[in-house]
Amino acid sequence: MLRRNPVPQLCILNGTAILPDRLLSDAVVVCRDDRITYVGTAQSRIPASAEIVDAKGGYITPGFVDIHIHGGGGADVMDGSADAVKTVCQSHARHGTTTMFPTTSTGTDDQIHAMLAACGEVRDTWNIESGSKIAGVHLYGPYFAEGKTGCHDESVCRAPEAAEYRRYFESGIVGIATCAAELPGAAAFYRHATKRGCLVTCGHSNSSWNEMETAFQNGMRHVDHFWCAMSNVSSVRKRLGVPMQGSMLEYVLSNPEMSTEVIADGMHLAPELLSFAWRMKRSERLCLVTDCNRALDMPPGKYRFGPEEDGSWFTSDGKVGWASPGSLASSVMGMDHMVRTMHKLGNVPLQDAVRMATLTPAERTGIDQQVGSLTAGKQADILVLSKTLKVKQVHISGERWAQSR
Repeated sequence: MLRRNPVPQLCILNGTAILPDRLLSDAVVVCRDDRITYVGTAQSRIPASAEIVDAKGGYITPGFVDIHIHGGGGADVMDGSADAVKTVCQSHARHGTTTMFPTTSTGTDDQIHAMLAACGEVRDTWNIESGSKIAGVHLYGPYFAEGKTGCHDESVCRAPEAAEYRRYFESGIVGIATCAAELPGAAAFYRHATKRGCLVTCGHSNSSWNEMETAFQNGMRHVDHFWCAMSNVSSVRKRLGVPMQGSMLEYVLSNPEMSTEVIADGMHLAPELLSFAWRMKRSERLCLVTDCNRALDMPPGKYRFGPEEDGSWFTSDGKVGWASPGSLASSVMGMDHMVRTMHKLGNVPLQDAVRMATLTPAERTGIDQQVGSLTAGKQADILVLSKTLKVKQVHISGERWAQSR
């Protein structure tokens, strides 16, 4: 592991900077301590004393922001230890993620509290060796609907109860909060999460249009991993009968205030669905997420999803996780892979693909004044990518991160 103090001034040049709305050729990005001070093309702005980083004709981008991430490097954040959380942060830093929201799976009350405490410890003791910074926790499991649990352990799914979830929020670290809209108590959960300043989401749900509208009125503004473990017209009809009703899909596409996310690993969604999601929601309301499990950068094999002690089993084939033949179990790829896939297979402009992995998730979670774009005054979380969008250098708060393999 390499650790050093941030240099007083850092200058990255000889690359194309990826801004939220355009590409900037022959860019100059200057940082002082942990902040960006200049983004432009003026070679005269290069300080004489600055350390120079040559992008070698590649790309200069903001660090990636992942709002839905379970594990990596053999660990899952639900393992409930600071060491496990740090392993996940380090694993994803290698793939360009500089800010993350570690995400709970279904689990017992004790397991979720252990995860919250471990994430808080890693956040509060961060240094460059830790890897990605933790901006907050995504309280994801356990409030899922029956039959929509995916690879999560259904035995510990439950409806939200105020006495339980209020203690989770009292940890002060929850920044994103998910609940299936049709569950008893969902409206009260959404209202409480909204008051806590969270991005409020619906996921692992078979909710109807009307249930989504009620959720929206109570603060819900986002839907997790579009097309995955969510309702459609047919599934709502099976649940509620005729006449057929709208589902989560139609509600998200019709409501301009709603955002969603896609897992662009090339296995969950075909290229036309990636392209369709971008065309419908555009980059301002569509996030890229990894939804990654502990098998990232690990050999193919059998792994636990969620807590190591009793999480559900899945199998990684090196491309994706499988809960059973034909049933996916989250991804095994980092955010750099998602950006490449969205751009190349989804035929999405590069600046839009990068925005969906940077500024859009930062905006949706309210941290865009600090991270998410190459903007003077923001944290110096910067990536140098090759011409083929492979991660070459990672800078977090002005320090270069590196991990020996």
